[in-house]
Amino acid sequence: MLPDGRRIRTVVAGDADGPLIVFESGMSAPAATWVHTQRELSAHARTLSYDRSGYGGSDVDPADRTLERLADDLNTLLDTVGETAPVVLVGHSWGGPILRQFAAEHPERVAGLVFVDATLAEVMTPGNVRLNTLAFRVNTLLARLGRTGLIMRMALPHGFSSAISPEDQALVARDYACVAAQRTGSREGAQIGAAVPLLARLQAAGTPDVPTICLQAGRVERATAKIRPLWNEAAEKLMSAAPRGRVIVVEDAGHLIPQEQPAVVHDAIVEVLTEAKRG
Repeated sequence: MLPDGRRIRTVVAGDADGPLIVFESGMSAPAATWVHTQRELSAHARTLSYDRSGYGGSDVDPADRTLERLADDLNTLLDTVGETAPVVLVGHSWGGPILRQFAAEHPERVAGLVFVDATLAEVMTPGNVRLNTLAFRVNTLLARLGRTGLIMRMALPHGFSSAISPEDQALVARDYACVAAQRTGSREGAQIGAAVPLLARLQAAGTPDVPTICLQAGRVERATAKIRPLWNEAAEKLMSAAPRGRVIVVEDAGHLIPQEQPAVVHDAIVEVLTEAKRG
C-alpha cells in the first residue's frame, strides 16, 4: 500500500543476488504482460512487476495520470517495498518515458535500462495522439461488449509467440482486454499531449551512465509505415549519445515485442543485468 492509501498489486519472484529487475508496462497494459518474461528471469534474478493504479489488482488513482505522477508512483513503490539498491528497469512503450522521468529524478537508483519499443517524442505527433485516444475509446466499447478476442487480434495481429503458454496468454487477455484497463489507458493517454515537451527534454538530457539496451520493432505494419523508420532512427540517435547504450532491431516483431519475441527481451535484460553486476 502506498502512503496515500492506494493498494498496488505487485508480483515478486526470484531470490538471486544482484540488482532487482523492475518491469514497467505500456498504456492499458497490466503486470500480466510480463508474466512469461518475469518467470524466465526469476530463475537467476530478483524480479518485480506491478499493476499501475487502475490496472489489474491495483486501486484507481483519483489524480491525473501525468508522466510525473507515474514516475513518482514507481519511486514510492520502491520505497514501500524497501528496495534501496539501484535497480534494472525494463519499460515497454509508454513505460519508456516513465523510466526516463524516473531516471532523471533518481539516477542513483538506476543500475541498468532496457527500453522495449519505448515511446519517443518524435512519434507522438498531434495526429498520432488523436489516433491513440480513438483507439482507447474503441477498445473500451469492445471490452464492454465482451469482444476480448477482437481486442487481442488488433493488438497482436501476428499472435503470441509459441513460447508463451495458453495459460499466460489468457492471463494477459484477461487483464488487458477489459474495461478497467482500457479506461485507465485512456486516462494516461489523455496526458500524452502535455507530456511530449517534457519527454523531448528528457531525451535531450540523456540517460545515466549505466548499461542500456533499446529494443526496436523491425516489422513495418501498415499502421506504422510512416512512423516506424522515424521511430527507429530517433532511437538510434538516442542510444548513440547514451554513455553505454546500443540498439537491437527485432526484425520479426511489431510493437508488442515481449509477446512476439520474448526470448530477445529476455536476452537483452540478462545482458544488462550482467553488466550492471560488474559495475
